[in-house]
Amino acid sequence: MLTLKQKLGANIEYLRKKKGLSQEKLAEMINMDTPNLSNIERGKRFMTAETLEKFARALNVTERELFDFSKQEPDKYLKADIDKLLQNLDTPDLQFIKDILKSYQVLKDKYLT
Repeated sequence: MLTLKQKLGANIEYLRKKKGLSQEKLAEMINMDTPNLSNIERGKRFMTAETLEKFARALNVTERELFDFSKQEPDKYLKADIDKLLQNLDTPDLQFIKDILKSYQVLKDKYLT
């Protein structure tokens, strides 16, 4: 599961992209350097309440919407959850999962496309 920092960062990234803003532009709007914004979006750093307010103003959303993770692209969560599960598997288990995915793709290509 993603941490709160990761979810919040991913949501800021989602909202930024939805507004058509680059990291550089958003960083400029909130008076932050781009590497710091990148770290926040990747869930590597957290921020102060003041910075949260700046994000909300710049993205034209409420503070509450910054924490509304339901609108995010579900792929981000699914892939992170799958990655975490895969980290705990040994080589035979990973091979088994790989074989299942290959079989799924063959069936999907044959019957669903």
